[in-house]
Amino acid sequence: MVLFKRKPVRYLPHPQIDDQESDVWVIAESNEVFTSYDAYLERMDFFKSKRFTCEVSGRSGLTFFDALRSELAGSREIDEAFPQALREPVLRRVQFSTVSRIDNLVEDVFNDFKNDFYPGELVTVILDDASRLNGRVRDKAKFAEVKGQDGSVTREAFSRYFVRLIDRPDEEALVDDNHIVRDRKVFTKQMLRSFIKNTVTREGWNGAPWLVKPEIAERFRIDTNIPPHLQHSNKVAAKKAEKKRDSEQGEGRKNQQAQHQQHVDVHMPPPYHDHYPPQVMHDPGLLPRSWGHMQGPPPPDWDPYYRVPGYPHYMPPNGHYYPPPPMPQQQLPPRVVAQPPPPPPPIKYPIDDLDIEPVRDGTHRPTLKFVTKKQCSDPKLSSHIIPGLKLETVGLLLETWNTLNVYCQVLKLDSFTFDDFVEAMAFSSPEADCELFVEAHCAVLKQLVNAENDNGGAIQISLPDLPDPDEEEEDKDDEEVEESKPPTPTPEPEYPAKRTRSSLNKVQFAEPEPEPEPDVPMVDHRAAEMFVEYGWVERLQKRDLRDGGWELVMVGLLHQLSGRPRVTRICNEILSHLAPLDAEPTINTARIQYSTMDINLRAEALQIICQLFLETKTVKNFLEEMSNTMTHYRKIKIEHQRARKEAMARLKELQIERRLLAPEPEKSPSPMPELEDAMESTKVDDEDISIPDSEDDDPVVVRSLRRGADRAAERKRKREEEQERKEKAKEEKQNKGSKEYQKVLKQIEKEREKIEQAEENIIIVDGDLREADCPRTRVLGKDRFCNRYWWFERNAMPHGGLPDSSTADAGYANGRIWVQGPDDMEREGFIDICEPDKQAYYRRFQMTPAERKKLEEGSTNLNSAKEWGFYDTAEELDMLIGWLDSRGLRELKLKKELNMQRDAIINHMEKRAVYLAPREESEEPSTRMATRTKTYVSDKTYRCLRWKNLSALAELGHRHVDPLPKPRGRGRKNASYEDEKVTRSSTLSAAGGPVNRQGKPVTRQGTRYNF
Repeated sequence: MVLFKRKPVRYLPHPQIDDQESDVWVIAESNEVFTSYDAYLERMDFFKSKRFTCEVSGRSGLTFFDALRSELAGSREIDEAFPQALREPVLRRVQFSTVSRIDNLVEDVFNDFKNDFYPGELVTVILDDASRLNGRVRDKAKFAEVKGQDGSVTREAFSRYFVRLIDRPDEEALVDDNHIVRDRKVFTKQMLRSFIKNTVTREGWNGAPWLVKPEIAERFRIDTNIPPHLQHSNKVAAKKAEKKRDSEQGEGRKNQQAQHQQHVDVHMPPPYHDHYPPQVMHDPGLLPRSWGHMQGPPPPDWDPYYRVPGYPHYMPPNGHYYPPPPMPQQQLPPRVVAQPPPPPPPIKYPIDDLDIEPVRDGTHRPTLKFVTKKQCSDPKLSSHIIPGLKLETVGLLLETWNTLNVYCQVLKLDSFTFDDFVEAMAFSSPEADCELFVEAHCAVLKQLVNAENDNGGAIQISLPDLPDPDEEEEDKDDEEVEESKPPTPTPEPEYPAKRTRSSLNKVQFAEPEPEPEPDVPMVDHRAAEMFVEYGWVERLQKRDLRDGGWELVMVGLLHQLSGRPRVTRICNEILSHLAPLDAEPTINTARIQYSTMDINLRAEALQIICQLFLETKTVKNFLEEMSNTMTHYRKIKIEHQRARKEAMARLKELQIERRLLAPEPEKSPSPMPELEDAMESTKVDDEDISIPDSEDDDPVVVRSLRRGADRAAERKRKREEEQERKEKAKEEKQNKGSKEYQKVLKQIEKEREKIEQAEENIIIVDGDLREADCPRTRVLGKDRFCNRYWWFERNAMPHGGLPDSSTADAGYANGRIWVQGPDDMEREGFIDICEPDKQAYYRRFQMTPAERKKLEEGSTNLNSAKEWGFYDTAEELDMLIGWLDSRGLRELKLKKELNMQRDAIINHMEKRAVYLAPREESEEPSTRMATRTKTYVSDKTYRCLRWKNLSALAELGHRHVDPLPKPRGRGRKNASYEDEKVTRSSTLSAAGGPVNRQGKPVTRQGTRYNF
C-alpha cells in the first residue's frame, strides 16, 4: 500500500447520500466518493503532491498515483519471480513476528530457509560424481536428532527429499541436505525483502507484530487472530499496570517509613534548661542581637512530610532536634492491587494427536505402495500391483496367510512367505497344480471332519441343515391340510366416518389388494446335483481328495454353508462359478472351474473355511496349550531375571572389594638396575683415579689405601644383599596381595559371564514368549488419523518362518509394514466430526480434520478399514519414524514400537528384496523332469512352485492331498515319497526331531503338537 510519512494512506469513508439525483465526484484509484467539488479538488491536490512512497520498491517523492502504479508493477513482478512453493512457509514464519527492523527479519527468514526445501520447488541435485541435474521436489521427510542415554547427540537432525529429475522423467533421486541446492537467483535477500514488504504490514507502535495482509492470509489459510500478548491494547494496559505498580510500590515504601516513625516509642527527658528559671543576661556592650533578648530560634523549615499537627516547631538550646511524639495509629483502608491474569499453563504432553498444531512445512507421510490398481495412481509404483485384485481382497489374503502360518503346526503345514502365498492364490493352470495352494485347502478341510478311522469321522464344526425332499413333501401335505380347513372369513370393509353415496360405492366395489408373493431365491448353480450318491462329508472322511476330490468337497461345504444368511451371497457367487448351469455337475467340472477361478473368489472361499477351522475344538486345545506354555516361559524368565539381579548385586560387592585390594602405585619408584650398576661402577672407579695436574702434562698416580678395593667390594655385596632382601620381602607381600586381587578379578569375570548368560537366556525366552502368543495378532500402533500399522511377524510366528521349511532360504515371512485405514467408528469420531466441532477445529487450526488428513498424508490416503498400503524399504521406515510426532498419545506408542523393532524389520525387508530379485540363469542348474502325466512348469517362473509340504511328509508320511497309505505287506515298503523322506530326514537331529539354529526343537514349545 502507498505510504505517506511512513504510514499507510488512510482512505476516506463513503458519505451518506440521501438524494440519489445529486452529483458526486469519484477518485477511482482510492475508491473515494465526494459530494462537494471543492473537497474533491482538495483531495486531488493532496494526491498529486510528490510526498508519497512506494512500499514495495521504497521509492519516495512520488505522487499517489505514481506510487500506486509502482506498487502494482512491483507486486506483479514479485509474484512472478518468488517461488510458489516458498510463499506459504515464509508467510507463516513472518506472521506475528516481533522483529522490529525489516532487515533483521529478512536475515532471520533467509537463514531459516536457505537450506530447507519444499515440495513443488525447482532445485538442482548434486550427484556423487559432482554432476548436476535439475529437478522438482516431490516429497520431503524430516528426521529429528537422536540423543544417547548420556544426552549427547548421536545423530544430527536432517531431511531427505525425493526429487523428480526433469531431464530423466522416469527417474527420481533420493538426496539429503548436502546434495540439493537452489538457483542463486531464485531465492535472494532482496527478493525476500520485496516479497515480505508486499505481503505483510506492521503498525507504527513499538513492539507491533508483522501481520500478513487479510486477502493473502485467507488464500493461504493463515491464522489472523493476534495473540493477546501481542495486541496493542494489552501492551498499553500492561505498561499502565507496570507504572501503577511502580508508583504503588513507591507509596508503599513511604507509608511504611511513616508508620515506622509513628510507631517508634521514644521516652526522652525534658530539655535540661526547663528545670532552671529564666535569668536576665546583661548586654556586654556588643552589637544588639539580630533576634532579640535570647529568644528561641525561629522554627526550622520542616518538610511537610515530617510535620506532625500540634508539635511545637522550635530548636532546643543544644541545637538537637527530637523526633515527634507518637501519634495514635490510623486505620488505613486496604489497597486492592489489580493482579495480571496468570499465563496459561504449559501443555503437558502427550495429548491427543489431532490437538497438536499441524506442521505446515511441506512434509507429509511417506508415500504408500499399493497392490490394487484402483488405489495406485502413480504409474511408477505399478510394479507391486496384483492383476485383478479387488480392494476388499487384500485384507482377506493377509488374514488367511496369518492364520495358516500361526497354526501351521496344527495344520501340519510348512511355513511360507506372503509373496509365495499370493502367487499361489493367483496361479491358474488346468494341467499343473500348485502344491502350496492345494495343501493349504486340504490341510484346513481335514481339520473340519475327522477321518473315518478317527472317532468315526466326527464333524468338528456346526453346519446348517440342507433342504431334504421329505421335508418338501411334508410341506405339501401341510398345504393340503390348510386347504381342507374352512376358509377364514373376509373382514368387512371399513367405511368412512362421513358417508356419502359415492364413498359407499367406492368401498363396496373396491378390488382387494393382492397378497405379496414370497420371494423365492433363484438358484444359479448346480451344486446340489453333484452329490446325489456320494456326499462331501463321506468323501472328506475317506480322505478322497485327489483328482478334483478336494474341489468337490469345497463345493459341497459352500453349498451347505449357503444356508447361513451372513455368507449366503458370497457362497452362491462362488458356487455359480464352480458349478455353473451350462456345465455338467461332475467332479471334473469342479476341478476345472476351481483352476480358472479368479483370486478374489479363491480368497473368499479359503477365508470361509479358515474361519470354520478357528471354531474347532482342536484350535481351542492348541490355544490352551499355548497359554500354559507362556505361563511356563514367564516363570523361566522370572528365574533368569532373579539370577541376573543376584549376579549384579554380587558384582557390585566384588567391585568394592577390588578397589580395596588394588595395589597402590609407588610414590618413589626405584631406579632401573642398569642405572644402579652404572652408579656403583662409577663409585668404584672413583676409589682409584689419576688426578691430572694443572701444570704438568703427565698425570700423577695417587697411591690407594691398602685393601681399599676389598672393602669397596664388601660394601657393594652388603648393599646388594640388603636390596635383595628388601625386594624379596616386598615381592612376598605383593604376591600375597596380588593373589587375593587376582582371585577377585576372576570372580568378577565369572559374575559378568553370569549376567551375560542370564541376559541371553532372557532374550531367548522373550522370543519363545513372542512365538507362543497366538490368541491374536498384535498391532504395532495407530497414527494421528487412526490408521493401523501391522507387522505380522511381531508375534505368534518366527520372524523368518520355520527354519526347516522348504523355503527357509528366503529368510523372511512377510517383510512389509502394512497400513490399514481407519474403521467407520474411528472415522466418525476423529475425522468426519459434526458441524459445530468442525467449525471449532477450523477456527483453531484453519482446516478441518479431513483437510488435515489429506494434507499430512500426501497423495496416498486410506479412507476405510478395507483399504491397505505398505512400506517395504528401510528408507521409507525411517521416514515414517521421522514423520510421527511423539507429542501425541497414539503416535508416541507407535514410534516407540517401531524404534524397538526397527532392526528386525529392516533385516527382513532386505531379505525379501534379495529373495524377490530376478535370479540369473547360472544361479541354479536346470534339472530334467518327467512330464508324461502333467505339464511341467518351471519354478523359476513361479516361485510358489518351489514350496513343498515337508512337515506333512515328516509327520504323516504323505501329503494332505494324498490318500491314507494302505497297510504294507510282509517284506514290502511303502515307496511313495521315499526321496522326500530321505531329504527330510537329513535335517533331523539324532533324537529324531527337527532342530533350529540354536539347536532347539523347531516348535514354539520344544515338541510337536500332535492331535
